[in-house]
Amino acid sequence: MLERLRTWARLLKRQLFALYLAARRPDVPWYAKAAAAAVVAYAFSPVDLIPDFIPILGYLDDIVLVPLGIAAVIRLIPSHVLEACRREADAIMAEGSKKPVNWVAGAVIVAVWIGAAVYVALLAYRWFS
Repeated sequence: MLERLRTWARLLKRQLFALYLAARRPDVPWYAKAAAAAVVAYAFSPVDLIPDFIPILGYLDDIVLVPLGIAAVIRLIPSHVLEACRREADAIMAEGSKKPVNWVAGAVIVAVWIGAAVYVALLAYRWFS
């Protein structure tokens, strides 16, 4: 069971690298690039939309949202381009490169959390005053 999970995680990482590479190619349609960039930015973001310390829900995005996003975007990219990106991703992973970290996506997620906290604080203020 543990080996199956490791294999699944490696396949997800490979797909994410392939989408990362596809988002930079000129022969990918703009809407596929945008969707791939969004999925990759979220997956490589150092901050999760649902923090991991929240029981069960914290890992929901890693287990469900990211794979669903990958599956949706893969359908938008031409198969020959995706296969070339997968081969390039395999080469990158074989040389041991670390995954890119997207600090912009992390900043956006932090901004969403701050905005939500301010909104809740304002609602509480109006409610109790």
